[in-house]
Amino acid sequence: MISVAVLKTWDNATYKAGVQLVGSLTTYFDDVNVARNIDNAEMLIGRQVIVATPEGNPRDAVVIAVYTV
Repeated sequence: MISVAVLKTWDNATYKAGVQLVGSLTTYFDDVNVARNIDNAEMLIGRQVIVATPEGNPRDAVVIAVYTV
């Protein structure tokens, strides 16, 4: 499953993020892995991200892209 989310937290030491799915006030993923090809400077709180969630399992979620609307 591919979802759009908003970046809420970012840890550049572990390359993990906290994201909130767009359109949901309650769906928040914490400690989401971030693809290493995304530059640290791009990970600004509030930016939109694309999250891939294989087989719908949030434990396997990974941020695969970041962009500004």
